[in-house]
This record gives sequence, structure tokens and C-alpha cells, in this order.
Amino acid sequence: MMQFTKTLRIIPLLSTALLAGCSTFPGAASYSERGAGFANVSTIATAATGKSTVWVQNQQQANALADEVRLLVFKKTISADTAVQVALLNNKGLQAAYAELGLSAADVWQQALLENPTVSIGVLGIASPGLGLFRAIEGIIANNILALATRDRRIDIADARFRQAQLKAANATLTLAVDTRRAWINAVSAFETVYYLKQGLATADAASELAKRLGETGAMPKGEQAREHAFYAELTGQTAQAKLAAQLAKEELTRLMGLWGAEVDYFIPDKLPALPGGLVNKSAVEREALRNRVDLQIAKVELEVSAKSFGLTDATKYVTDLEVISGVELEREIDTDYELVGGDLTKTTAVETTITPQIEFEFVIPIFDSGEARLRKAELAYMQAANLLAEKAVNIRSEARSAYTAYRATYDIALHYRNSVLPLRVTIEEEALLTYNGMISNTFELLADTRAKVGTLLDSVNAKRDFWLADANLSAAIFGGGSASSAGETTAMAGNGSGEH
Repeated sequence: MMQFTKTLRIIPLLSTALLAGCSTFPGAASYSERGAGFANVSTIATAATGKSTVWVQNQQQANALADEVRLLVFKKTISADTAVQVALLNNKGLQAAYAELGLSAADVWQQALLENPTVSIGVLGIASPGLGLFRAIEGIIANNILALATRDRRIDIADARFRQAQLKAANATLTLAVDTRRAWINAVSAFETVYYLKQGLATADAASELAKRLGETGAMPKGEQAREHAFYAELTGQTAQAKLAAQLAKEELTRLMGLWGAEVDYFIPDKLPALPGGLVNKSAVEREALRNRVDLQIAKVELEVSAKSFGLTDATKYVTDLEVISGVELEREIDTDYELVGGDLTKTTAVETTITPQIEFEFVIPIFDSGEARLRKAELAYMQAANLLAEKAVNIRSEARSAYTAYRATYDIALHYRNSVLPLRVTIEEEALLTYNGMISNTFELLADTRAKVGTLLDSVNAKRDFWLADANLSAAIFGGGSASSAGETTAMAGNGSGEH
């Protein structure tokens, strides 16, 4: 008897059927939507800045925003609020940060999907004699059971990361808003400094010209003439430096607003806004900061993610990969018999088919890697996140106190210059003019008093700038968007005006 075997091992959708009961994740549709999670970002940004922000999803929306931005800035004198609004609508780096939000949503969507089964098909005995094209077909379909068992945990972790991505996008929005407001303040302050330096330069020019004429008549020694000429030359250089600083400050503002081409044709005021009539009372500034700071919420979610990751690592401590291979095996046997009938040899062929259900498990035996190292790493990551959260809370309290201290102190300093120092300088100049008209004092004494007044004006501008920067820093300390700088640091960054007069 001659016997041939034709084996067909088919693993159909049995393993998939085992997973059918949990193949749909209820919230998966929300993660697959364009703009998923952006509503929370917009809510946080609006509450902190009072401005709207947009996640551009298509070219039509981009064109509409471009038109809106052009209407806001082209040939217009823009305020700080307008600058912030334009930046939130037009800054491409912010749009890139929003793309990270979409990537995080896609990660949750991906985790919500079942893993694709692994399919293996083999054809044996191709063109076997008497059997046609092949002798046997073997097929396997395998599913990862461990991935199914840990699916809910993995979705929870991905969802926490998605919530964290929303907070990070909101923090990026607040950072841009604060940076833009600071840039506007610095730019306007720089142009106001140039304005008063030009006044001082006109006075110095007059003094230098007068000294020259008096020198020609012999009424002024060369040393005195040189002193007036040197002051005028130095002030000319300082004014040129101030003009350059003003242009660069405006360019920084332009960059943050994302403007280019014809859009850069805009204006900013020549002077900073006047000081407010009073200060905002922040008796509970620490508590308010702890409640609103976005970066603290990010750290809290990071601790939550670490805890969930620790639980997942513990659940897979010993078994890191478990697959099930299920289905049926079809085996066909071909029997050929030869019998002598009536002197003739007769061939008889019979085919028998056997169907046998089967299931196989494949997993890794933890002989060398017991999972202790992975568990230890997860535990340390959790402790690290917990300590970073505690440190963040301490730092936020300190930043809030420092920002409010700077806010109050810079207001008092600016108020002192406005209400006390400047009125005295005005009085001195007026009295000097009276004595000059009465021929009691000379021209150079009058010019010296005028120069001193210009110097006081510059100090007043710097003090007013420091207050408005402290006001922006206080907002950052309460809502997030960057660490608040102290008044001294702010002054150092913006430039020391005392050297310009």
C-alpha cells in the first residue's frame, strides 16, 4: 500500500473570537477625532490670558487666521493684549506644540486597538507527484494574550499621558503669552527711552554749540569746552545704542507674534501705560498658585503615570510575553490498494480526513530575568516623580511670594519716581529757568538741570517698565508659563537705563 499525507493546519479566527467581547474601547472615538483634547487647552488658556487660541487643522482655517491677523496688525498701533492675541493665533511653534497633543491622542487610540494577529503560512511538497501543486499546507494565526490582559492598564497609562499632553500644550500657550507680553513691554520701554534720550541729546547739542561759540570768543577754556563736547558725543553714542536696542526689542516681539512680510509693518506705542490706580490684593497668592499652576498639574499627572506604570510592571514581572495559537488541524490520508479482479489489476483509492482541534501556548520562561530589575526601575521612577512633585510645590510657593513681593515693590518704586522725584526735578528746572531769565544763573546751569531731569525721566521709565514686567511675572507665577523673575533680574535683562544718561 502506498500512502501520502496532505496536512492542512488552519488557525482561523478562533483567537480573535476569544477577544471579540472586548474589541471595542468605549472612548476610542473621542481620541480619533481631529482636535482631540484641545477644548481643555483652550479653556485653560482663556482663563489665564483672556485670549483665544486656535489649533489650525486645515488650509482654509489657516487662511482665515492669516486674514484676521493682518486686520489686527497691519498699519496698526498694537497694545500688549493685541500682541498676545496675535501670537496665540499666529505663532507656528505653538502649532507644533499642539501637534504633540494630537500625537498623544493617537497613542491612546493605538493602545485601544487590539493587536493584529500573527499569521504564518507554509506550502510543502510543491508539485508532488500524484498530489498536484502541493503536498501540504500549514498555517498559524497567533494572538498575544498578555497584551489583552494588560490592555486596560496600558490604556489608562496612555490616557494619563494624553491628559498630561493637554496640560503641556496649555503651558506652552501660557509661556508664549507671557513672553509676548514681556517682549511688548521691553519694546515700548526701549522706544520711550529713546524718546527721552533724544531730549537729552538736544540739550547736550545746545550746550556743546554754546561752548564752541564761547570758546571762539575766549570766554570758555578749552577744558570746559571739551567737557561739553565729550558729554554730547557720549550721549550721541548712547542714543544710537538705545535705538538699536529698541529695534531689536521690536523684532523679538515680531518673532513671537510669528509675523513676516508685509505683516511686520505695524507700530507700538512710544510710552508704556501709566501706573494703575491701585494694586490687586493677593492675600492668598500661594494657595492661588497651587490651585492654578499648570506645571504643578503636569507633575501630578507624571506621578499618576509612574504609579500606573509601576502596577503594569508588577503585573508582568514574571511573564513578559504570552501568545495563544488556536484552531484546527485537517489531515487527509490517501490510501491506494491494488486487487486482482477477473485477471485484471484494479486500483482502489480511498481518502480519509481527520479534523483535530488544537491550542498552543507560547511564553518566555523567566530563568535569567526574573523581572526584579524592571520592578526596581519602576519603583525608583515613582519615587523620583513623587520627590519632583514635592519640590515643584515648594518652588511654586516661593515663586508666588517672590513675584508678589516684586509686584508690590516695583509699584512703590515707580510711584515714588512719578509722585516725588519727577515733580522735584520739574520744580528745579522751572526755578532754574526763572533765575536764568533774571540773569542770576548762567546758561550751563540751566542746561545741567535739564539734563538731570532727563536722567530722572529715564529712571522713571525703567521703574515703570520693571513694574509692568513684575505684573506679567505675577501672572506667570499664578497660572504658569515660565518662572517669575525677580525685579533685579528683570532690570538686568531689560538693560540698565542709568548708563544711558
